[in-house]
Amino acid sequence: MTEYKISYAPPTGKPLGVNPTFRFGASVVIPLLRLITKRQWIGAENLPKSGPTIVISNHLSYIDVLLLTFFLYKNGRAPRYLGKEGVFKVPVIGKIVLAAGMVPVARESKDASKALDHAIRLLELGHCVGVYPEGTLTRDADHWPMVAKTGLARLAITTKAPVIPIVQWGTHIAMPTYGKKIKLFPRTKITLICGKPLDFSPWFGKEEDPQALIEATAYAMRELTTTLEGIRGEKRPAVIFDPHNSNLPRTGNFKKDKKK
Repeated sequence: MTEYKISYAPPTGKPLGVNPTFRFGASVVIPLLRLITKRQWIGAENLPKSGPTIVISNHLSYIDVLLLTFFLYKNGRAPRYLGKEGVFKVPVIGKIVLAAGMVPVARESKDASKALDHAIRLLELGHCVGVYPEGTLTRDADHWPMVAKTGLARLAITTKAPVIPIVQWGTHIAMPTYGKKIKLFPRTKITLICGKPLDFSPWFGKEEDPQALIEATAYAMRELTTTLEGIRGEKRPAVIFDPHNSNLPRTGNFKKDKKK
């Protein structure tokens, strides 16, 4: 993995955690998001205004992170994400994302385990850290959350930081899953619900227990899915898509291979 200069400066400014590069990016991206989306935001009062905070969300589209960040930014937090290393190698954009405080992670490699260390350090300093527990866009054909990785559970149990569930719906319409074209008009309605902190206390002290991590992960994803049921007005499938039992690649655009 390429060596990157990662910033661990404590969060300052308003919104908390902002820096000049982050503010510049927000000033460019937010007006564009306003143009192409109509937003229904619910539960902003559940987002802690300061202190270490883990935010988790379902993952439908490449545009998810922009809408989630928009919500967090306008409600007082400038989050930090651990993103796939490929983004940081994109000319210009990679340098901007790094300067804004984001952390590159080499997924599915021997260096992937370092992501936990980075996240713990950011939380120790008081940052808001955004996590997509599934680790990639959902592979479920009907856009329901998948069985997730256990990294989020390990992070929550180790740090005891509050975990705030945020569910998004509609981003896959603005930009289809694994698509790269944005629907400009008519504006897409994006619903985002921020829930109350999840309770991981039953698993405290069990961060090295594989079964405890599986149970805690399932609990978090169940909470996200229940909220999504309410948004969609329908029930989740009886069988949750499990990427561990699938022939699809764990990460990357599997749809691209199907088109060949």
